[in-house]
Amino acid sequence: MIRCSLKGKIKNDFHLKKNKQYHTDIAVAGDLVEIDLNKDGTGVITKIAPRKNYLSCKAPKIKGSSYRGERLEQIIAANIDQLFIVTSIKHPDFNSKVVDRFIVASESSSIKCNIIINKIDLDDTKTFLKWKTIYEDIGYNVFLTSTISRHGFESLHQSLNGKINLLWGHSGVGKSSLLNSLYQSLNLKVGLISSFNQKGKHTTVTNFLVKVEKDTYIIDTPGIREIDPYGIQRQDLGHYFREFNELISGCRFSTCTHNHEPGCIVIEAVQSGKISEIRYNSYLRILETIEEDIIF
Repeated sequence: MIRCSLKGKIKNDFHLKKNKQYHTDIAVAGDLVEIDLNKDGTGVITKIAPRKNYLSCKAPKIKGSSYRGERLEQIIAANIDQLFIVTSIKHPDFNSKVVDRFIVASESSSIKCNIIINKIDLDDTKTFLKWKTIYEDIGYNVFLTSTISRHGFESLHQSLNGKINLLWGHSGVGKSSLLNSLYQSLNLKVGLISSFNQKGKHTTVTNFLVKVEKDTYIIDTPGIREIDPYGIQRQDLGHYFREFNELISGCRFSTCTHNHEPGCIVIEAVQSGKISEIRYNSYLRILETIEEDIIF
């Protein structure tokens, strides 16, 4: 591991580039870089290679922002083979609306997305099976896991093998415990769940990439409380809901937002039960919060 700083020219080019969407990170976990070594063992990043992809979301609102849409793009990581959305069925409770926001961020970045439902040992009623069915029916791989029984570990380990994997999720869902159980050499710090609101406390404080096995890498990320996908316009949101895609072309209007327009095939599919009402309600919630991202 080499502690590096950014070459001044890279910073200047970043700030002087015109006609771009501002974002908050220059070099991120997963980037391929060239460095010059210093005599003291530190390094200077002199070049950042073009990315094959990257995952991003809206950065938290800037204090004092006075107009709609003043949001920066926060880049989470780059050059990702696949993303795993880590959730828990209990403590904190599974939240499909949050999962769907993570999915939209992944789909809009064209990154393969999987879902992990952790802590299934806490769910005596097996409600996790309902969520597994909902998401598998629309084409996502869903892994049911427990660090107590090690349920699902073998299939999850096989899926992670040989790839650059990013794990992303809410605080407190057991991501660090899960990774520690899969790869004991990691020894990640594990946090506790607040007894006041059943939400997790942040333990990972920054994104980092680590090699865990031959050709297998994990990008661990801090748990987050809120997620807003970045750079999506209202009329495009439906393209990031897989079950809408085959129907959208049948809508009467090409700019249909699948909310109130007459002749909307998506609304008809919800009413007939072809599309899950739970997923459609998630879509409407995201649609309500979309802001027009400003291009500077």
